[in-house]
Amino acid sequence: MKKHYLYLFVFLSMFLMSATTFSQDLLLNSKYQAIVEDYFNQNKEEFNLLENDFNDIVIDKEVFSKSTKLTHLYLNQRYQGIEIFNATSSLAIKDNSVFYYANNFVANIASKVNSTSPQLTAEEAILEVATKLNLGSTIGLENIEKKGFRYLFSNGGISKSDIPVKLVFFLDEENNLKLSWDLSIHTIDGQDWWSVRIDALSGDIIDKTNWMVKCSFEGDHELHNHEIENNIKDNTSTFKLFNEESFMVDGSQYNVFALPIESPNHGDRSLVIEPADPLASPYGWHDVNGVSGAEYTITRGNNVWAQEDINGNDGTGYSPDGTNNLNFDFNLNINQDPNSYQDPSITNLFYMNNVMHDIWYKYGFDEESGNFQENNYGNGGLGGDYVYADGQDGSSLNNAVFGTPPEGTNPYMQMYLWSEVDDPQPLTINTGSLAGGYTASYPATGPGNNITAPSSTPITADLALVSDGSANPEEGCSALSNWFLVNGKIAVIKRGNCSFVEKIQFAQNAGAVAVIMVNHNNPDNDPNYVEYVNMAGESTPEFTIPSIFINYDNGQPIINSLQNGDVINATIVNNAFRRDGSFDNGIVSHEYGHGISTRLTGGPNNSNCLQNGEQMGEGWSDWFALMVTLDSDDVAEDLRGIATYADGQSAAGVGIRPVQYTTDMSANNYTYGATNNDTLLGYDTNGNPVNWNDSVHNIGFVWGTVLWDLTWAYIDKYGFDPDLYNGTGGNNKVMQIVIDGLKLQPCSPGFVQGRDAILAADMALTGGEDQCLIWEVFANRGLGVNASQGFPTIMTDQVEDFTMPDENDPSLANCTTLSVNEFNQSDFKIYPNPTDNNINIKVNRSFGNVKATLFDINGRKVLSQSGELNNIMTLNVNNVQSGIYVLNIEGTNVSMNHKVIIK
Repeated sequence: MKKHYLYLFVFLSMFLMSATTFSQDLLLNSKYQAIVEDYFNQNKEEFNLLENDFNDIVIDKEVFSKSTKLTHLYLNQRYQGIEIFNATSSLAIKDNSVFYYANNFVANIASKVNSTSPQLTAEEAILEVATKLNLGSTIGLENIEKKGFRYLFSNGGISKSDIPVKLVFFLDEENNLKLSWDLSIHTIDGQDWWSVRIDALSGDIIDKTNWMVKCSFEGDHELHNHEIENNIKDNTSTFKLFNEESFMVDGSQYNVFALPIESPNHGDRSLVIEPADPLASPYGWHDVNGVSGAEYTITRGNNVWAQEDINGNDGTGYSPDGTNNLNFDFNLNINQDPNSYQDPSITNLFYMNNVMHDIWYKYGFDEESGNFQENNYGNGGLGGDYVYADGQDGSSLNNAVFGTPPEGTNPYMQMYLWSEVDDPQPLTINTGSLAGGYTASYPATGPGNNITAPSSTPITADLALVSDGSANPEEGCSALSNWFLVNGKIAVIKRGNCSFVEKIQFAQNAGAVAVIMVNHNNPDNDPNYVEYVNMAGESTPEFTIPSIFINYDNGQPIINSLQNGDVINATIVNNAFRRDGSFDNGIVSHEYGHGISTRLTGGPNNSNCLQNGEQMGEGWSDWFALMVTLDSDDVAEDLRGIATYADGQSAAGVGIRPVQYTTDMSANNYTYGATNNDTLLGYDTNGNPVNWNDSVHNIGFVWGTVLWDLTWAYIDKYGFDPDLYNGTGGNNKVMQIVIDGLKLQPCSPGFVQGRDAILAADMALTGGEDQCLIWEVFANRGLGVNASQGFPTIMTDQVEDFTMPDENDPSLANCTTLSVNEFNQSDFKIYPNPTDNNINIKVNRSFGNVKATLFDINGRKVLSQSGELNNIMTLNVNNVQSGIYVLNIEGTNVSMNHKVIIK
């Protein structure tokens, strides 16, 4: 295996320049220049670069990492002083030598450049973009600063901030470098933050991305169980809320869903006191001047300003005031209009942004690395970029957005409300021993269905058990004989031998004001949760009364009581309400995670490094959310959904990803090959192909799956530590290695580059103690040593591979575990996989007599075959059912397991 831990190129001119300002002086000489020049002279052939490709390089940013003691240099390639867009490579220095280099430079640039003289001016480029993106007419647009090929224009009435413009070369799909203007415009309504490349010759827009990452959290509400479930654990959080040795005593307290609680579905709120970390937020969460004492008593401070934005105008909105005591302990009744609980909602949003800031600060997302702070307290970086966090944003529904501009400019978080969720307990019994709320199902809707569900208008009446005078009178399958008792009452009907439409029709004809349908005594068909019941059908005339469906366990006692002559008064009402995304800590941390991965990949001055097709931003963000909500009671095989609360699901819901996150391959069998959107699209647990789109969310989900497996591999080895700030458990170790990996990878990374950066981070942190563990996890999900990402901009050329590196590889010398025993797995080829006929085991040397056994996902043996393994052994699986299996090969000189899929 070829190593990439010590790669390099040379640069002759080195500059340090902000992406949006010109306040920093050019750095003409670096103390590392001689080191990199010397190493490049020995290794330049590795990257197929010509001298003209590397003789004009700038240092865009230099960052020191405290954990690894690496100095990260983010290097931009130029041609005749003009930057090549996103040609940013990452180089790391340790002990005065090059430790790691991740290349993202363009080779043979002189032959690809179309021109060095623009036909459009920078101002004309802005006007073209404004026209083509329908941003309106510019007003008072003027150039306020110029340095070289960089300009800064006033906002021109089309942008929330001044407009930076620079001349660049853009590498198009035909591998040509087109002279272009690169500019960014944050639209006045705040909904988009366009980063645009416009052809400097023709004026055509040739590339645009949106820094406002819109996560499209909305799932298919028709497919989900909309139960409001509260899996409340012990209210005493295992999460380390504050450091008792903190010198910052400001008396602040916040009543919030404190981590690791993910949402109201997962637990109760609790009061946290002085939670600011003394290293990350040394003056507390309400400071901005670096002097003891809060500057703000509202939900605003050095790291975030949280406010409401109901009108969706991205302006200054309401923020809760904790008074001089900084007491943000507000009452909450969550089952009502969100407008009535803005104080606790925005407080939770403020808390989560600050906690995310403080936690990940400890792992290296600090001032030098481009974190989000107004005042950097003299610790490097630019500052002036705390997060604007808008709660209950009125500009959209069922979504969340995070916009990350380059360092020194404020990012924006927008949290929305979510579509109404039906009241899970529409039935309330008001009198007698059965009094209380009851879970019930609503009638499913569809074409031709006019069965009516309860509305927000309550219906209160006594209950009446129907009778049609038949052998099963409570089923109401014919005209009601006790119509005079049902008239004006809520009819109670047993499910039975006729359609729901007929039952409801007869009850309505008898004058019933509503219907309660009770399930029959069938344990296999007795729902104890809310689901939409298919009571579909048409009636003439249409129904005017609502109906609900309750299970046998709740319904039969009501029937028994009515048969005993009891008078039961009840109310049926659907108090449907919207859910507030600011209470879903998983979503808030996911959004904040976009800011972390964007600032760390390619350096904090470049916000375009996660815009390529194979980028894994959504996967990192899911992983950030999973990590901060991980609890000591959790196990690797647990099923973890994303955004279950906001999406109207229970805590055990699937969430908004293809399947839940888990290490259980029978529940989540996605591997690297699933990222190809025109070939292998993934398989369900029965081995059947599953079609899915090529969105960044599903691509990221595969990366998130690998990181989640990696997390549990670390926890299995090192244990779990609930202290997310200073803990030493496997969860803490994997948090560190992922952050350091983000810093090491190049601009526009693919999965393989992301894998290699994590391996390199382990080398820097531990000398390679966990190389085997990391390889095992990645190889298991198809990112083995021979995996290929192809071009990270193309989503059809990925090649998965499940093989481990050679056990004699020097990088594995410090490993303590390796699952491949006594042989080199690259000697094996198992194909075709997936298969529907035969499995071939091909080897390039003899392993003697072996036994090949196929196990299902529950460990049951389904097929076994023995024989000599010296060329090809073939297993016939014609009679094996479709699904995922483990092929075990055992012999004197071999012991291995390999995942196979039978179609």
